[in-house]
Amino acid sequence: MAVGLEAPERLLPVEGVTLAAFPAGIKYSERNDLLLLSLIEGTTVAGVFTSNKFCAAPVHIARKHLESGHIRALLINSGNANAGTGTLGHENALDCCSVTADMLGINENQVLPFSTGVIGEQLPMERVLAGIAELRKTENECDWVSAAKAIMTTDTVAKGVSETVDIDGTLITITGIAKGSGMICPDMATMLSYVVTDANISTPALQQILIRGTDASFNRITVDSDTSTNDALILAATGASPLPEISDVESTAAMEFSVALQNVLIKLATSVIRDAEGATKFVTVKATDGKSESDCEAIAYSVAHSPLVKTALFASDPNWGRILMAVGKAPVEELNVDIIDVQINGVQLVKQGQPADGYTEESGKLAFSEPEIEITICLNAGSSSYHVWTSDLSSEYVSINADYRS
Repeated sequence: MAVGLEAPERLLPVEGVTLAAFPAGIKYSERNDLLLLSLIEGTTVAGVFTSNKFCAAPVHIARKHLESGHIRALLINSGNANAGTGTLGHENALDCCSVTADMLGINENQVLPFSTGVIGEQLPMERVLAGIAELRKTENECDWVSAAKAIMTTDTVAKGVSETVDIDGTLITITGIAKGSGMICPDMATMLSYVVTDANISTPALQQILIRGTDASFNRITVDSDTSTNDALILAATGASPLPEISDVESTAAMEFSVALQNVLIKLATSVIRDAEGATKFVTVKATDGKSESDCEAIAYSVAHSPLVKTALFASDPNWGRILMAVGKAPVEELNVDIIDVQINGVQLVKQGQPADGYTEESGKLAFSEPEIEITICLNAGSSSYHVWTSDLSSEYVSINADYRS
């Protein structure tokens, strides 16, 4: 059950984008599992993709097509990752682009393909291609909430966010959806997410703005330290609003847009953690007052990735020695453990590397029992800081992943 998260009731439409979804029966029965986002001519598109070297066929193709520019369609299927599928998988992904392009009257390199689901199985192409043919019939009948549902796999709720921002008297809309619950670890990307806006932004500026927003959001989440083969984050700007083109990323208009976009991306990223597989806790890990940001990052992730810390959180067991263990094993060259302070939800666990005066097992138990937890590791060695969002590790996580293919 998601921690403090409910599916959106409504998401704002974005001028220049049409949606279509269809139940192709790729893996799931009686639910949409194929989604098409059609973009008006002139839309600029930016993207970031997984760093996993065993990345899926659609990732290879999407990267290549994105370089050619003038993207007009995004095609997403759930239920099958089309990863680890060799030459045939690559050809199947290209066929999906070709059939979609023929249907829309565009070139195949103007289609970006995306897949999510089981790795190592070929797409059921007969069902996929039949589903693509049906998508044109359902255009404009699909709303953004339905679109968010169509890309779900082990997610328990649909994830979506809309924001508006006034830039120079023009109201700009940003709407985004995401999927992801497991196999979540940063190093871009961490899931599938599609964000669109009616702003007019040049391609180079859009890419820079997206990278900046990603570093503050999706590149700060982890469920299980596993980076997926299929992750992608796409940002499309249709230019349908009357706002003049944004091309300078340091301009006031660009900065105002960036702040609004970052809000959307953080909400989407944290919704992934709130709906992590089997999660019962939403956890923020902060490393503060470090010598460098890289030191703080390493320590924050060491704690966030630790199975022993995460299982203690699930059990609401104030076994805070596990936090010290995780801090100590972080790949940091110089770490003075005798000056470190540790708190959880404001309860002082450790002061100057020793058990804090006044700490009790009862106060620790209460802090570890909260559904939303903030762990703060103060290094007392400088002025840098870093934070990440993670979840606990429950028996249900094991069950979900043990039974995923059955």
